[in-house]
Amino acid sequence: MNYEIKNKKLASEGRLRIEWADNQMPVLKTIRELFAKEKPLNGTKISACLHVTTETANLMRTLKAGGADVALCASNPLSTQDDVAASLVEDYETPVFAINGEDKETYYRHLNAVIDHKPIIVVDDGADLISILHSKRKKEAANVIGGMEETTTGVIRLRSLADRGILNFPIVAVNDANTKHLFDNRYGTGQSTIDGILRATNILFAGKVVVVGGYGWCGRGVAARAKGMGANVVIIEVDPLRALEAVMDGFRVMPLLKAARIGDIFVTVTGDIHVLRKEHFEIMKDGAILANSGHFNVEIDIPVLEKISKKKKKIRKFVEEFTLANGNRIHLLAEGRLVNLAAAEGHPASVMDMSFANQALSAEFIKRNSKILENKVYNVPCEIDERIAKLKLASMGIKIDALTKEQEKYLNSWEMGT
Repeated sequence: MNYEIKNKKLASEGRLRIEWADNQMPVLKTIRELFAKEKPLNGTKISACLHVTTETANLMRTLKAGGADVALCASNPLSTQDDVAASLVEDYETPVFAINGEDKETYYRHLNAVIDHKPIIVVDDGADLISILHSKRKKEAANVIGGMEETTTGVIRLRSLADRGILNFPIVAVNDANTKHLFDNRYGTGQSTIDGILRATNILFAGKVVVVGGYGWCGRGVAARAKGMGANVVIIEVDPLRALEAVMDGFRVMPLLKAARIGDIFVTVTGDIHVLRKEHFEIMKDGAILANSGHFNVEIDIPVLEKISKKKKKIRKFVEEFTLANGNRIHLLAEGRLVNLAAAEGHPASVMDMSFANQALSAEFIKRNSKILENKVYNVPCEIDERIAKLKLASMGIKIDALTKEQEKYLNSWEMGT
């Protein structure tokens, strides 16, 4: 078995953490038990580019239980948990290509390594893997019957391919499932982003002005959690509907050039490039903190920040201090990468339970329907979404009502009226 990890001796620690996460993922565990009986993915080669965390390890276990032959690489150089990578190799016989802190060359070598696995289904987080299959590895793409994408950023990239008519295989947008974005993006990103900032800085949120770039589901989550900790939250938006929603939710909304002067902590969650840039850096307070929870480290214009700084030094494990010409200091967290995964442990396992249940069931959906699926981006079937919600409620010991026959008839008719 080929693999490239930091140290196999870390496996015992990793296995304990994988088992701990598994206890918080009852939906995925239920699916794994079902997969073990039915083997819906028997003989299916699957290559995944995901954050190598305890939760991802349990997804790999589930796919393998279903009969799949899986290989895994990291979707972010700083999110890899080396002990988890070691356990996947040593305890679960899963080829892993991931080392925390790997450089760009190693990152792309690892992407190509999982393509060498010759997958017929791919699982992506940010669409880097699928992008390579559409550029440098088109030959291997011919064998792929479908893929899944986990992130907002990745879905945007893949819809662009589909809109241009050059998507080479069908994609299921797992990110857009209600049991994913309504919970993972809002509650997972909201909590884990605050967790990452706290671990990196040990600052007090109460009384601080927190500027959140973007009021999508991730931005909503970050804003709500920061507000709950006593922060004065300002929202930056370009979408008038989302800006209006932020106002109605009780937040201040203003242009970034105005917010840049008053913010203590800046968090970007837009999925776009250069949200924080030169004109903002130059007017920020002394001691401003910059963090990113968007998928790629492009939301903060780091090259420009380095260019306009007269001094740079690392002052904490995940904190770099840039001193500008005016003497003000700006603190960048986790190299501008996903602060919730680089400086903390990412989303809680209980919320990833639903996200990865979507991945597992979407892989089964692709395998069963590959002959009729077209080369476009599909939403997760509503039956899968509803099934996962029901399983999650059941695992929490919560029961809900059902419509009566009379109510069903009323909702499906036009005659009854008032």
